[in-house]
Amino acid sequence: MEVHHVTEDAETFTCNAYLVEGDRPTLVDAGSWDGVVDEIRNRVDEVDAVAMTHQHGDHVEQLEAVCEAFDPEDVYAYDHHPERTTPIADGDAVRIGDEEFEVVYTPGHADDHVSFVSGSTLFSGDVVVHDDGAFDYGSFGRTDMAGQSRERLIESIEDLLERMPDGVEHMYSGHGGVFHGNVRDVVERALERAEKREPKYPDE
Repeated sequence: MEVHHVTEDAETFTCNAYLVEGDRPTLVDAGSWDGVVDEIRNRVDEVDAVAMTHQHGDHVEQLEAVCEAFDPEDVYAYDHHPERTTPIADGDAVRIGDEEFEVVYTPGHADDHVSFVSGSTLFSGDVVVHDDGAFDYGSFGRTDMAGQSRERLIESIEDLLERMPDGVEHMYSGHGGVFHGNVRDVVERALERAEKREPKYPDE
């Protein structure tokens, strides 16, 4: 499965948006960078689907522009959005590129947060990231803002570990770097840190 980080060169704040090529070219999250459509066009002529992990602004701001440019057959999202064509729920199957992914409902950072898990790959959104400004090799989404919950995030990471196959070797998260290796170990480290229930950032 060929995955391109299409917001990698953004100079403004955005999430990581990933274009997955294959039988069904799919964009995972749309980002907030106004160059994302051009970057996608540098890679493919069509986008068949968009799969949203959640609808925070840095993940969804460019969704309308992406839909206008490519008219995808499916826009998958847990909660309502004007561009959503296909509601998804925990346990659903979604085809991303050449692989089938299971939808895992993972709230805590956002009420509508989902992750996408296959036998080889995890698109984790913001529930778990490899590295960020707080931690390297296993961090987790912030939970200090209104509507967020550290306790629910911990439950979500536990659910993710239960349902993630042992052979997952690729993690594409909403922020930080892409990781290839023992993804379970990274997620377990993130859970350990979240369970300490200490502020993620000193100013929380």
